[in-house]
Amino acid sequence: MVPDLDVYLFDLRGYIHLRGALSPEEVAACNDCLDAIPRLEPGQWYGHVQGHTYGTLDGLNYQQIYEAGEPFERLIDHPSWIEHVKLFVGGEGTFDYHHGPLFIDECFAGFRGPGEAIGLHSGGHPPIHRNQFRYHGGRFMCGQVNVLVALTDIGSGDGCTMVIPGSHKSNFQHPDYHRQHMRPGGATVEGTEGAVEVHIAAGDALVFVDGISHGSARRTRPGERRVCVYRYGPSWGNFRLGYAPSPELLARLTPERRRIVQPLELLPREPQVKAPAAGVPGPGGAP
Repeated sequence: MVPDLDVYLFDLRGYIHLRGALSPEEVAACNDCLDAIPRLEPGQWYGHVQGHTYGTLDGLNYQQIYEAGEPFERLIDHPSWIEHVKLFVGGEGTFDYHHGPLFIDECFAGFRGPGEAIGLHSGGHPPIHRNQFRYHGGRFMCGQVNVLVALTDIGSGDGCTMVIPGSHKSNFQHPDYHRQHMRPGGATVEGTEGAVEVHIAAGDALVFVDGISHGSARRTRPGERRVCVYRYGPSWGNFRLGYAPSPELLARLTPERRRIVQPLELLPREPQVKAPAAGVPGPGGAP
């Protein structure tokens, strides 16, 4: 059951802060997995994990992070947030739910060092199907809900996630968007009127609709900011960047986790009736 206050604040602000979502042991296990991977360059693969960047001086990502080991598999349907995500994406009790209402279209671990940040992006205007916020007929129907989990403490100077509360419902673009938005030369959300830093401790999770205007402050302290992000949407979605789960991952996942990672399996094509040759009219007369 999702607490009423979490529902209220998600609707009002577009995000909620779940303190202590992961135990210290779970955080340590995730960091151990990351430490076991040689530091990748963008485009390099290590097993089924790929180095990646958004090209905006935003740091380094390890895409398909649920492939990195059981500690990250556990996050697919972690009890600290999975009921929140089901509620906010919606779909339970509908046709979508028969395929599992959720689908993870992107999941990655992110590393950000001194001088790195990501600029402002998303917001209620212009409206985008993929990251829309909607509540209709007594149901949330959000196109994408993100769970950002801190794997290190992230406070002032650490490159905090920044959000503009309520901007998921905005009918207007922020006047400073063109100065602060994410772009190849790099940008930061600092100085954007209405934006706030969200300080989170290792193990905390931010659950937010992707339609909220968000980004980060620039990291100014030594060391490394570490997070992982799982993006959930409806089961009929598709992978954002063209990735796909490996057969090895699918084979070892629980049925519940597999339904989120691959809601629909491809139907086997084993014809019992021989099809006509290409260009030959079929039974209806058309080729």
